[in-house]
Amino acid sequence: MQKTIFEIAKMDCPSEENLIRMKLDGIASVENLDFDIPNRKLTVFHNGQIDQIEKSILELNLGGRKLKSERTDQTEFKEHTNQRRLLWAVLAINFAFFIIEMTTGLISKSMGLVADSLDMLADSFVYGISLLAVGGTLTRKKRIAKLAGYFQITLAVIGFVEVLRRFLGAEKLPDFTTMIFVSVLALIANGVCLHLLQKSKSKEEAHMKASMIFTSNDVIINLGVIVAGLMVNWLNSNKPDLIIGTIVFVLVIQGAIRILKLGK
Repeated sequence: MQKTIFEIAKMDCPSEENLIRMKLDGIASVENLDFDIPNRKLTVFHNGQIDQIEKSILELNLGGRKLKSERTDQTEFKEHTNQRRLLWAVLAINFAFFIIEMTTGLISKSMGLVADSLDMLADSFVYGISLLAVGGTLTRKKRIAKLAGYFQITLAVIGFVEVLRRFLGAEKLPDFTTMIFVSVLALIANGVCLHLLQKSKSKEEAHMKASMIFTSNDVIINLGVIVAGLMVNWLNSNKPDLIIGTIVFVLVIQGAIRILKLGK
């Protein structure tokens, strides 16, 4: 058996892990995948050539790069029987915060919160596709991925149009206190999701490391909305909220494109 180690530069949180798992699903030569999210490393245990596996990883545009490949005598791998339950848990957390942030974003007139809610929805799609595809056909997985990707892009485009309208019009200032409070809650929720999924891998990873949390794009987005809320109050302007909203909408579209790649 061969062991090939990849660097995945843009693997910031467990949603990217699930994208890779779904992309490699169905490749018969893959025996096991071992993810090291904090160090952005993926170890693939496989039989035969690595070419098809490497091509699939590169197609996701996550900054994948093969580091080394070598023979290994390892043939047994630890199975995580609670993985499905954990996926349901993080899906529920992400979808709940999609609803919370979308609702409070519309009420408080914050495009930053609305955009972040779509980022939460994007993660929900990834976990949901993983769960729905279990035991299903490759065709079913591709169909679900396409629907999720196009729906996500549609919502992001609508968000861009609304940002443009607010840039050009005279809108009331978003409620900065709501922006900050809800983003802090979302920050905690993202930390919990990352902790749960990393804890499931081994006892050594049970205690959350700061370096592990702050490599997550989701957490950086949450911090960005908090900073935007402070800037809205300081500058008495809605521009910081619109800027962070625009940035997050771009990230949401990038995530949707990755999901669509699973449907090819």
